[in-house]
Amino acid sequence: MANTTVTTGVKEVLSDKSWARWTALGLLAFAMFCSYIFMDILSPIKDLLQSTRGWDSTAFGTMQGSETFLNVFIFFLIFAGIILDKMGVRFTAILSGAVMLIGATINWYALTDAFLGSSLDVWFTNHLNYIPVFDELGISPFYEGMPASAKFSAVGFMIFGCGVEMAGITVSRGIVKWFKGREMALAMGSEMALARLGVATCMIFSPMFAELGGDISVSRSVAFGVVLLMIALIMFIVYFFMDKKLDEQTHAEEEKDDPFKISDLGKILTSSGFWLVALLCVLYYSAIFPFQKYAVNMLQCNLTLSPPDETSFWASDTVTVLQYVIMLVVAAAAFASNFSSNKIVRYSTLATAIVALVGYCVMGYMRQSAAAIFAVFPLLAVGITPILGKFVDYKGKAATMLVLGSLLLIACHLTFAFILPLFKGNDLAGVLVAYITILVLGASFSLVPASLWPSVPKLVDAKIIGSAYALIFWIQNIGLWLFPLLIGKVLDNTNPQITEALANGTMSPETAAVSYNYTWPLVMLACLGVAALILGLVLKVINRKKHLGLEDPNIKADSAEVLESEIATVEE
Repeated sequence: MANTTVTTGVKEVLSDKSWARWTALGLLAFAMFCSYIFMDILSPIKDLLQSTRGWDSTAFGTMQGSETFLNVFIFFLIFAGIILDKMGVRFTAILSGAVMLIGATINWYALTDAFLGSSLDVWFTNHLNYIPVFDELGISPFYEGMPASAKFSAVGFMIFGCGVEMAGITVSRGIVKWFKGREMALAMGSEMALARLGVATCMIFSPMFAELGGDISVSRSVAFGVVLLMIALIMFIVYFFMDKKLDEQTHAEEEKDDPFKISDLGKILTSSGFWLVALLCVLYYSAIFPFQKYAVNMLQCNLTLSPPDETSFWASDTVTVLQYVIMLVVAAAAFASNFSSNKIVRYSTLATAIVALVGYCVMGYMRQSAAAIFAVFPLLAVGITPILGKFVDYKGKAATMLVLGSLLLIACHLTFAFILPLFKGNDLAGVLVAYITILVLGASFSLVPASLWPSVPKLVDAKIIGSAYALIFWIQNIGLWLFPLLIGKVLDNTNPQITEALANGTMSPETAAVSYNYTWPLVMLACLGVAALILGLVLKVINRKKHLGLEDPNIKADSAEVLESEIATVEE
């Protein structure tokens, strides 16, 4: 067989060695893990930003939406693809790491005490209150009255956003290069699982660093993220030398995809399949990622949480670290349970994950921490993503899974909007409802991506697939820019009593930060789910009429048998 020849008749290269390619994956995945932590580093401390820096919800949402501003309106996402195509994985990986670090450092300085009263503080207070054209179009990343620290922080977040999007497409290319013809699906699933754990990590540690030693400082949380991005850059540098060694062994230049071409636009934009996928993507992700940025504050406003005594074990940093370790056990055991052929081992690891998850939830309740409660969000997703991916590969039903994912999304946001507030005053019942809803939302987060992305090649001509993906990501970034901003504006406009109370001094900033009514922002997000549901049903109808194969498995039975035979031969 061809694979046997490769392993016996040709000099073995780095990518043929299991330890080497998984090390390369580890370097890339950990770098993305660090970037995901920084992406949401301010989300669990929105209340502290309001009480210590004067950021209302509009300022917070505008700053958070700035992450994708340059990608959308300056088309940096397209330029990143061109840079990757022209310069290759190695150069682009280090460039993306450096850009992320520069943006993060600016973001950190904007929140330090040193910034307050500085010349930069004065300049940003007096400038960028009006930007011609952008203000007329209603897309300006700043506005008059926006706190100077939020403006400067937004500048840093814009730069970080350019780097993180560049890193995302670079890491995907790197995985393809090292795992082509091997465990590529498992490698990509593993990278995604580790990256999602970054969300849980920042939810747990960001509040801890902000309140370290009883002295509140939001800049400490951002400094934690900056240090991690320094480590991410080191990971990319080490990967540079591994990847260079691989090319030297294979005497090959880095693989390059076809570049994005303007001439492709006509073919793509006239494809109904492209528009269905692109709109589903922007609707679904706009209901998830922007929500993450407000989720902790939403729980603070809807749950009756009583922080434990400062001298108790449950208020200590030790319990924070212990809970994080248990979270890692949940994720590792749940993920590993998918890949064992031994039933005893599989069910044992699954049972371990369940027991550890229950333990984690109990600790979150005892800590009375909204951030620790929301941190369970990616845990179920980590466990079921491999199951869902395998199901789509071997059984199909991708369009049906899109519909199911949208239904779960709607149910979760409506539960947060109307059911969770009913339990305010009953801390145990409220936390239980929150945990269940967050875990189900995490499952929905797995359902849609697992079925959406593998469907794209079935809907778009293979010759323009690269260009189609570039446009889909660009359209997705529009939603990721718009909806954090919209949520903030809706939150302030539907809670005018808080603004008035702050103005006349009848409510403290600390109390105001956890007193918002989130009903209408959540209804808005549920409406995105309804729109996604309608598009999913339309997609099912079109699939049935045009026989697009969306409900068919990705791997045919005969192909699977051949693949298993080849793997067995290589292993022998």
